[in-house]
Amino acid sequence: MAEADAIPPTQILEPLPATAPEVLDPVMEGEMRAAAGARATPWSRLSCDLVELIFSYLPLRSVVVAGAVCRQWRALVSDPGFAAGAAAYRRRRPWFFLYGQNNVVLSKNQAFGFDPDAGEWIALPPSPSALHVDCFAGAGGFFFATTSSTRFCYAPLLRGPWRETSPLIFSRCNPLVGVFFGAGGHRRFVVAGGARFIGGLVDIEDPLAVEIYDPATDSWELCPPLPPEFRIGNSSQWLSAALLGGRFFFVFGIYSCSIAAFDLSCRAWTEVRTLRPPGVLFSFLIACGDRLILAGLCNTPVGPPCFALWAVDHRSMDFAEIGVMPRDLLSCLFDTDDDDNKFASLKCVGLDGLVYVFNVDHHQAYPACVCEISDGSAAKFPDSASGLNLSCSWRKVPRLPGPVDRFHKVTVFCSPVPADSVLGGGVDREL
Repeated sequence: MAEADAIPPTQILEPLPATAPEVLDPVMEGEMRAAAGARATPWSRLSCDLVELIFSYLPLRSVVVAGAVCRQWRALVSDPGFAAGAAAYRRRRPWFFLYGQNNVVLSKNQAFGFDPDAGEWIALPPSPSALHVDCFAGAGGFFFATTSSTRFCYAPLLRGPWRETSPLIFSRCNPLVGVFFGAGGHRRFVVAGGARFIGGLVDIEDPLAVEIYDPATDSWELCPPLPPEFRIGNSSQWLSAALLGGRFFFVFGIYSCSIAAFDLSCRAWTEVRTLRPPGVLFSFLIACGDRLILAGLCNTPVGPPCFALWAVDHRSMDFAEIGVMPRDLLSCLFDTDDDDNKFASLKCVGLDGLVYVFNVDHHQAYPACVCEISDGSAAKFPDSASGLNLSCSWRKVPRLPGPVDRFHKVTVFCSPVPADSVLGGGVDREL
């Protein structure tokens, strides 16, 4: 983001200097007004409210660039009211983030964010430089990192700074992380599962622990643990999570298809059920508005497996297929015909109507496709689970901006990027 001393001295929205004498000849005054009007740009004739409305429809990166044009535009976009007003005009879609870790050379760690509104990737700072990051995650407008001890750190997306919390009650590796609003409208972080390996063995003291962090008091609350059905495979490598309605934190077994929800209001788990459409090999759970979406690889009666989407009723767990990825897009995620192994590197994340399917293998620089789910009466697939009609539109995601290093571990997630955290530090004030 440009600093104030780097702003060019343009005068796009500043009023013209009043250098005329107090009393002018009517003819001279008319000529001066005409000359001033000829020098004015179209932007200078727009009110601040109209400029703010126009900026609210720009991708976030374009808003940052616009803020470097002149002092007036910088003041407009950095005002705390701009982000709130822009959100009322147009809801920005969540970004797709990719974080790559190199276990040998830390300087080769890389992070990228894909803005679906702009259709472009942005290179990001990889991690807190002072910490040896053990695992990385993101949700609800924040990056999260854990280290080799009970240290837990967080930072607003795209801005920072990183903050270290008080120690976790239980140390963890690859936990599930969610962000919700608690009493008083303040953010809370929920951290679930993620057993740590000690001396090559799993620390079985409490691998299912659930803790909630309050940034206002810098304290952790120990909650009822994950149900025992999740004991085998209790980290984000085996589980996916979806926060629905800001209240229910769903946990889903990628391979086991077990599902349960943690009620963040009363701090209690629902019963564990099974959500497995016919033929599913593995699948991922995604929150899409007021419904759940299941996305996964599925066997077909004839031919190779397909990647399908199902709408899920979170109360009854009824599901209905809403879309299938075109085979040419699925094929472009791989560069091998080894049918036995190639699908093992396929992963999926999503949020609020966007579902990203990607390959965590380095051979093709981590290719990805995206499906946009929308409501519409002309939808191709009726969603009997929710009573709505849904349509699916698939396309390729642009390649990552090179050069891209080889990573030992790739972490991906979807999250909204609050404009105020980037332009005006609003997230820090709310915490």
